[in-house]
Amino acid sequence: MRLCFLVEEHYRHDGMPNEVVRQLKAWGHRVEVLRPGGSLLRMSEAVDAGAHDAWVLKTVSGGPGLTLLEAAAAAGATTVNDARAIRGVRDKALAAAIGRGRGLPLPPTYAAARPELLAQIPASEYPLVVKPADGSSGRAVHLVSSPERLAAMLPELAGEGMLVAQPYVPNSGTDLKVYAVGGELFATERRSPLHPDASVPERLVPLSAEIAEICARVGEVYGLDLYGVDVLLGPEGPVVVDVNDFPSFRQVPDAAARVARAVLDLARGAGSRLCPEIGSALRRRSGQEMSIPLQATAATAATAVAAAAPAAPAGEPV
Repeated sequence: MRLCFLVEEHYRHDGMPNEVVRQLKAWGHRVEVLRPGGSLLRMSEAVDAGAHDAWVLKTVSGGPGLTLLEAAAAAGATTVNDARAIRGVRDKALAAAIGRGRGLPLPPTYAAARPELLAQIPASEYPLVVKPADGSSGRAVHLVSSPERLAAMLPELAGEGMLVAQPYVPNSGTDLKVYAVGGELFATERRSPLHPDASVPERLVPLSAEIAEICARVGEVYGLDLYGVDVLLGPEGPVVVDVNDFPSFRQVPDAAARVARAVLDLARGAGSRLCPEIGSALRRRSGQEMSIPLQATAATAATAVAAAAPAAPAGEPV
């Protein structure tokens, strides 16, 4: 297959997606890497829909890569993820409106074009988490304790563009990151950027049926195939605090091969989104623990809830 990866400078030396590109080439596929942030692009030629079987985006939010991906999609090319779906999660204000409207457990979200407008948020909503609407990789995420603290931070927030603010969800300082790839879910724990002093080793962890169902629903709501979900275990249950297209897949076993295979499946039109049968199986077995990873395919959905075992992916068939 012929694939085009759009990779901006921020990810130039990252294992994801470079290891995926190497894996695809090792399987005999042709992969072109474009760096939209550092290249002069002749758009009429760059988005020739017939030049590649699929386009893959790994860029920072707000970067030029998404524009190029959307241009390729408009020309009829297959994109990974769907270009419209990516736009829906990269704008965190839009993502919150979509998710809350479709019943996902997201916190109430305020959006402001200028930081001083956040002063209108009632004091009862504090502490707040304030971050850029187009933020990524934990950039410029702030825990704001009071209206007075917000006032002191206004100069720091002034250059961040559109901002979103959400009431802080009390938690232990541990973020749960759930990755969806190739129809499977993998859960990892890591230290929250809001709690830098917490001691949390990054590791794979069991995934409960409740959280697995929420994360499968995230893919359905936003139309994503490869994605990550940040979940906090708050006092009233799991809360989705962020959704990312094409995340790092850190700690996922054989991540490069799994992602590469998912890209090929999507390029061929086979798709890799979690099967609808998963939701019903999880609802029937709600409350039980998943082993690591959750095998989320129609054939194994019923047994996955009880005891799924990780399996290394086989080599890519010719």
